[in-house]
Amino acid sequence: MQLDFFRVLEENKVRYLVAGGVAVVLHGFLRATADLDLMISFQPDNVGAFLKTVKAFEYRPRVPVPLEAFASEIERLRWKTEKGMLVFTLYHPTRHQDVIDVFTHEPVPFEEAYARRRVFEAQGVPISVVGLDDLVRMKTLAGRRQDHEDIKALRDLEGRA
Repeated sequence: MQLDFFRVLEENKVRYLVAGGVAVVLHGFLRATADLDLMISFQPDNVGAFLKTVKAFEYRPRVPVPLEAFASEIERLRWKTEKGMLVFTLYHPTRHQDVIDVFTHEPVPFEEAYARRRVFEAQGVPISVVGLDDLVRMKTLAGRRQDHEDIKALRDLEGRA
């Protein structure tokens, strides 16, 4: 993932939180991860700023829908309930390793998680990351084998802090 992407998220005042494997890494447990998981505030202006950002970086939806469909709360709810689609996957057409999964719902209440976020800095660019307790909650809800391994590692890190 390009650091410029986070810079432009900040410039566009997008309220977002990095979650998933990248958040695990930023909290201090090194492991491989293939995508960037994001939670965003679903306030209409924020969703618009987010879509403006991903469009500027030429990301495209993996599913055959217009990018702008993500702005619709009704569509996001339909995707989640009818299709079991928990994330809206975006890919870059020439940088195939650049994949963004943005949640279609709030696995934890966004405003509360945003208030508890950690802000990491990389080369002067702030990166908003879901806090450790919220990350563990999200990993517990997901319940996959990798999530259980991440939880154990995060708890070990927490015990050393």
